[in-house]
Amino acid sequence: MIELNELTAAAQKAFPADNLSPARDASWELVAEMGWLMIRLPEDDGGLGLDREASTAIHYEMGRVLATTPLIPAQLGLQAVIESQTLADRADWLERLSAGEYAPLHMLPAKVDIAADGTVSGTIGGVFDGDMAVAVVAKLPIGYALIPTDADGVELVERPIWDLSRRMFDLVLTGYKPDPALMLSDADGATAMHDALGPEAHLALAADCLGGASAALDMTVEYMKMRKQFERPIAMFQALKHRAADMKTKIVVAEALLWSRARDEQATRTQIAGAKALASDVFQFVTEEMIQLHGGIGLTEEHPCHLFMKRAMLNLQLCGSLDSLNETVGREALAAMA
Repeated sequence: MIELNELTAAAQKAFPADNLSPARDASWELVAEMGWLMIRLPEDDGGLGLDREASTAIHYEMGRVLATTPLIPAQLGLQAVIESQTLADRADWLERLSAGEYAPLHMLPAKVDIAADGTVSGTIGGVFDGDMAVAVVAKLPIGYALIPTDADGVELVERPIWDLSRRMFDLVLTGYKPDPALMLSDADGATAMHDALGPEAHLALAADCLGGASAALDMTVEYMKMRKQFERPIAMFQALKHRAADMKTKIVVAEALLWSRARDEQATRTQIAGAKALASDVFQFVTEEMIQLHGGIGLTEEHPCHLFMKRAMLNLQLCGSLDSLNETVGREALAAMA
């Protein structure tokens, strides 16, 4: 059995903290070589069979370096295939995806309609690094499906985004005829699959947020130690110490919630969604403080402060915005108190 500290140490060695946003293609090859694509794949299917605490630890470390490789959507796409009871060539797809082929789950809403003849048209948003995808796992009105990117009626259109550490595409369908052999679920089974994938996505994004927040705080503290004002390091000014302490406190609280949810197999979807909401909120707060505490240099493109902020702002919107997740968590809490 692989220990959690072994995974963390391997991730830190492969992706050192001083190399932010390493090259995507080389990173992807390294991720596949290290077996991270099959971390959650059951042993009966040829995988490592590790739990979600292990995958959360990997996503945390990748968040620290603002990784460009699309590991989160890749693992979610693989998880959808694992959960499928209807995919014709399930074993073949599991082998292909765990070996390095890429079929991501989309991470923004889909707006599609199905015609009387069964064809589907519309836009599926949030397909990260679609240029390297062989297929996309998408939620359609008839259920979840694997949609080959080279199929008739399928087009990938890149959407320019602020966060240059990632590339995002829309999957545009124009009269696409779903292949019954590539259906991952029917309409009735779509809810169960969504309930299985949702917590996985929220945990992964929460880990990415808090890994980034932790790295941002470390970078800020190091800067405060060397930046001098009135012949003294600004880290000695009590008001700035308090702001750094506030950043640390928020991160520690969010991390405690993240790991408790990752380890609790009985945690509900809403409880895990709350961990993502808190983590993304903390990441935004920390990056805003990071820029302010770096002063003028923090506002320049030459300094990496903006990379953390852009990552935080995009993470806020993925798999449910902060407002929508807070509303969901709040309604469940009120219902429990009633």
